[in-house]
Amino acid sequence: MEEAQLNVVTGSFGYTGKYITRRLLAMGQQVKTLTGHPHRPNPFGQRVSHAPFSFDDPDRLIASLRGATTLFNTYWIRFPYGQLTFDHAIQNTKTLISAARQAGLHRIVHLSVSNPSEQSRLPYFRGKVLIERAIMESGLSYAIIRPTVIFGPEDILINNIAWLLRRLPVFALPGGGNYRLQPVFVEDLAEMAVGLAQQNRNLVVDAVGPEILSFAQCVRLIAAAINSRAAIIHVSPYLMHLFSLLIGPLLGDVLLTRNEIAGLMANLLISHGPVTAPTRFSDWLKHHAHSLGRRYACELDRHYR
Repeated sequence: MEEAQLNVVTGSFGYTGKYITRRLLAMGQQVKTLTGHPHRPNPFGQRVSHAPFSFDDPDRLIASLRGATTLFNTYWIRFPYGQLTFDHAIQNTKTLISAARQAGLHRIVHLSVSNPSEQSRLPYFRGKVLIERAIMESGLSYAIIRPTVIFGPEDILINNIAWLLRRLPVFALPGGGNYRLQPVFVEDLAEMAVGLAQQNRNLVVDAVGPEILSFAQCVRLIAAAINSRAAIIHVSPYLMHLFSLLIGPLLGDVLLTRNEIAGLMANLLISHGPVTAPTRFSDWLKHHAHSLGRRYACELDRHYR
């Protein structure tokens, strides 16, 4: 029987990292997680050990990675908050990549984003391509996965659209709403990540589902599935951002940033390549509408506090 290998997954206590971890454990693999929240409850108990990111202590980070064969990296930030900026996130990730190389890891499976570009005026997408380049130049064997918008039971975007549709009389769409999404199911993404870890070739692949929907279609599908009576209206991106600034403090969260609105409207969340994941968002929605949006998913609670 082949000996179980040690895999390091960043964020096993979070969202995508949790699904990758589940698949690895089901395969009989060993898992260790690096986390920014080491004192949070460990949903995997003794099956998953953990260590802090230790970006400010590279020697400790190297020691945390030593003995592993593969690093599954999901670390990134949605927006700057407090002293944590995109530049800090880029440097932290480069520190992690360097530590993985020095610790003797063989392969890194990295979650990037669809359509990253160094010329982008959006720091989220620009930062992602800088990290991709650092991985390609690291000397590590790599698979870079570029997901579009990820959906699943604990996602933030789709869940919070449903939460707002359940509670507000009006739901605002920025602009015409005809910009498109190509959602990918988190379980499909995790399966892809684990599968690509078994290969030796250097790869860059999009993670995209079979459906391309306009944002307006997506919102209306969710509204119909949960029987929302909210009026769906169109507003300017400026008014949408203003609304987000007003409602965010009431929720104790950052609802949507100006850059996120711009990225959404720029058609960056679709792929120009083949479909790589089988699950249709509309089919998943039919089976999960009863629970979707029952509780608000707070980004600040999940990643920043």
